[in-house]
Amino acid sequence: MRESRGIPTVLLVLLAAVVAVVLLVHALHRGSSGPVPYAARPALTPGALNPDVTPATIRQTICSRGWTATVRPPTSFTSALKLVQMRQYGFTGGLSDYQEDHFISLELGGAPNDPKNLWPERRPRADHVDTIENDLNQQVCSGSISLAEGQRREAELKWTDG
Repeated sequence: MRESRGIPTVLLVLLAAVVAVVLLVHALHRGSSGPVPYAARPALTPGALNPDVTPATIRQTICSRGWTATVRPPTSFTSALKLVQMRQYGFTGGLSDYQEDHFISLELGGAPNDPKNLWPERRPRADHVDTIENDLNQQVCSGSISLAEGQRREAELKWTDG
Protein backbone atom coordinates (compact mmCIF):
# COMPACT_ATOMS: atom_id res chain seq x y z
CA MET A 1 0.00 0.00 0.00
CA ARG A 2 1.33 3.42 -0.92
CA GLU A 3 1.74 5.94 1.84
CA SER A 4 1.84 9.70 1.75
CA ARG A 5 3.88 11.13 4.60
CA GLY A 6 3.07 8.14 6.79
CA ILE A 7 -0.71 8.13 6.09
CA PRO A 8 -2.03 5.04 4.25
CA THR A 9 -3.69 5.87 0.94
CA VAL A 10 -6.97 4.21 1.93
CA LEU A 11 -7.28 6.54 4.93
CA LEU A 12 -6.65 9.55 2.69
CA VAL A 13 -9.41 8.36 0.35
CA LEU A 14 -11.83 7.85 3.26
CA LEU A 15 -11.01 11.28 4.67
CA ALA A 16 -11.56 12.88 1.26
CA ALA A 17 -14.95 11.15 1.00
CA VAL A 18 -16.04 12.46 4.40
CA VAL A 19 -14.93 16.00 3.51
CA ALA A 20 -16.82 15.80 0.20
CA VAL A 21 -20.00 14.72 2.01
CA VAL A 22 -19.71 17.56 4.52
CA LEU A 23 -19.16 20.15 1.78
CA LEU A 24 -22.07 18.83 -0.27
CA VAL A 25 -24.47 18.88 2.64
CA HIS A 26 -23.42 22.39 3.67
CA ALA A 27 -24.04 23.54 0.09
CA LEU A 28 -27.50 21.93 0.14
CA HIS A 29 -28.37 23.63 3.43
CA ARG A 30 -27.50 27.11 2.17
CA GLY A 31 -30.78 27.42 0.30
CA SER A 32 -33.00 25.83 2.95
CA SER A 33 -35.59 27.81 4.86
CA GLY A 34 -34.31 26.63 8.24
CA PRO A 35 -33.15 23.58 10.11
CA VAL A 36 -35.41 20.60 10.64
CA PRO A 37 -35.89 20.49 14.43
CA TYR A 38 -34.81 16.87 14.86
CA ALA A 39 -32.28 16.58 12.04
CA ALA A 40 -28.67 15.78 12.86
CA ARG A 41 -26.46 18.86 13.03
CA PRO A 42 -23.04 18.74 11.33
CA ALA A 43 -21.37 20.60 14.20
CA LEU A 44 -22.59 18.03 16.75
CA THR A 45 -22.73 14.93 14.55
CA PRO A 46 -20.32 15.14 11.61
CA GLY A 47 -20.20 11.36 11.17
CA ALA A 48 -17.22 9.03 11.25
CA LEU A 49 -16.25 6.02 9.16
CA ASN A 50 -15.07 2.58 10.16
CA PRO A 51 -11.58 2.20 8.63
CA ASP A 52 -12.18 -1.56 8.30
CA VAL A 53 -14.92 -0.92 5.71
CA THR A 54 -13.59 0.00 2.28
CA PRO A 55 -14.70 -0.79 -1.26
CA ALA A 56 -12.18 -3.64 -1.17
CA THR A 57 -13.59 -5.16 2.05
CA ILE A 58 -17.35 -4.74 1.70
CA ARG A 59 -17.89 -8.44 0.85
CA GLN A 60 -16.35 -9.45 4.20
CA THR A 61 -17.90 -6.59 6.17
CA ILE A 62 -21.12 -4.73 5.36
CA CYS A 63 -22.25 -7.21 2.69
CA SER A 64 -21.73 -10.22 4.96
CA ARG A 65 -24.95 -11.23 6.76
CA GLY A 66 -24.67 -10.69 10.50
CA TRP A 67 -21.47 -8.61 10.36
CA THR A 68 -23.03 -5.50 11.96
CA ALA A 69 -23.85 -7.52 15.10
CA THR A 70 -20.13 -8.13 15.55
CA VAL A 71 -19.33 -4.40 15.71
CA ARG A 72 -22.49 -2.92 17.28
CA PRO A 73 -21.69 -1.15 20.59
CA PRO A 74 -23.41 -2.30 23.79
CA THR A 75 -26.59 -0.50 24.87
CA SER A 76 -24.88 0.52 28.11
CA PHE A 77 -22.56 2.70 25.99
CA THR A 78 -25.23 4.09 23.67
CA SER A 79 -27.79 4.77 26.44
CA ALA A 80 -25.32 6.84 28.46
CA LEU A 81 -24.25 8.74 25.34
CA LYS A 82 -27.89 9.36 24.37
CA LEU A 83 -28.47 11.27 27.61
CA VAL A 84 -25.47 13.52 27.01
CA GLN A 85 -26.33 14.13 23.37
CA MET A 86 -30.01 14.85 24.03
CA ARG A 87 -28.83 17.71 26.27
CA GLN A 88 -26.35 18.93 23.63
CA TYR A 89 -29.10 18.98 21.00
CA GLY A 90 -31.62 20.54 23.39
CA PHE A 91 -34.05 17.68 22.75
CA THR A 92 -36.91 17.22 25.19
CA GLY A 93 -38.96 14.17 26.02
CA GLY A 94 -38.06 10.79 27.39
CA LEU A 95 -35.25 8.44 26.47
CA SER A 96 -37.71 6.14 24.71
CA ASP A 97 -38.64 9.00 22.34
CA TYR A 98 -35.20 8.65 20.74
CA GLN A 99 -32.96 5.95 19.35
CA GLU A 100 -29.22 6.46 19.74
CA ASP A 101 -28.45 5.85 16.10
CA HIS A 102 -25.40 5.75 13.89
CA PHE A 103 -25.27 8.79 11.63
CA ILE A 104 -23.44 6.72 9.00
CA SER A 105 -25.05 3.37 9.70
CA LEU A 106 -23.06 0.26 10.44
CA GLU A 107 -24.63 -1.14 7.25
CA LEU A 108 -22.79 1.55 5.29
CA GLY A 109 -19.47 1.49 7.12
CA GLY A 110 -20.04 3.96 9.95
CA ALA A 111 -17.74 3.96 12.97
CA PRO A 112 -19.41 1.84 15.67
CA ASN A 113 -18.22 3.59 18.86
CA ASP A 114 -17.28 7.10 17.80
CA PRO A 115 -19.59 9.71 19.44
CA LYS A 116 -19.17 11.83 16.28
CA ASN A 117 -21.09 9.09 14.47
CA LEU A 118 -23.88 8.64 17.02
CA TRP A 119 -26.86 10.89 17.72
CA PRO A 120 -30.32 10.75 19.32
CA GLU A 121 -32.66 10.24 16.38
CA ARG A 122 -36.35 10.90 17.06
CA ARG A 123 -38.79 7.99 16.93
CA PRO A 124 -40.68 6.97 14.81
CA ARG A 125 -38.41 8.63 12.22
CA ALA A 126 -35.50 6.44 13.36
CA ASP A 127 -37.46 3.28 12.59
CA HIS A 128 -38.37 4.55 9.12
CA VAL A 129 -34.77 5.54 8.36
CA ASP A 130 -33.63 1.99 9.21
CA THR A 131 -35.46 0.75 6.10
CA ILE A 132 -33.71 3.40 3.97
CA GLU A 133 -30.32 2.36 5.41
CA ASN A 134 -31.04 -1.27 4.53
CA ASP A 135 -32.01 -0.26 1.00
CA LEU A 136 -28.79 1.74 0.57
CA ASN A 137 -26.78 -1.23 1.87
CA GLN A 138 -28.48 -3.47 -0.69
CA GLN A 139 -27.64 -1.01 -3.47
CA VAL A 140 -23.98 -0.85 -2.39
CA CYS A 141 -23.71 -4.62 -2.09
CA SER A 142 -25.33 -5.17 -5.50
CA GLY A 143 -22.91 -2.71 -7.08
CA SER A 144 -25.60 -0.30 -8.26
CA ILE A 145 -24.05 2.52 -6.22
CA SER A 146 -20.61 2.98 -4.66
CA LEU A 147 -19.92 2.83 -0.93
CA ALA A 148 -19.11 6.56 -0.95
CA GLU A 149 -22.38 7.35 -2.75
CA GLY A 150 -24.38 5.34 -0.21
CA GLN A 151 -22.67 7.19 2.63
CA ARG A 152 -23.30 10.55 0.93
CA ARG A 153 -26.99 9.80 0.45
CA GLU A 154 -27.37 8.73 4.05
CA ALA A 155 -25.63 11.86 5.37
CA GLU A 156 -27.79 14.09 3.17
CA LEU A 157 -30.94 12.38 4.43
CA LYS A 158 -30.05 12.75 8.10
CA TRP A 159 -28.79 16.32 7.90
CA THR A 160 -31.81 17.52 5.93
CA ASP A 161 -34.74 15.36 7.08
CA GLY A 162 -33.59 13.92 10.39
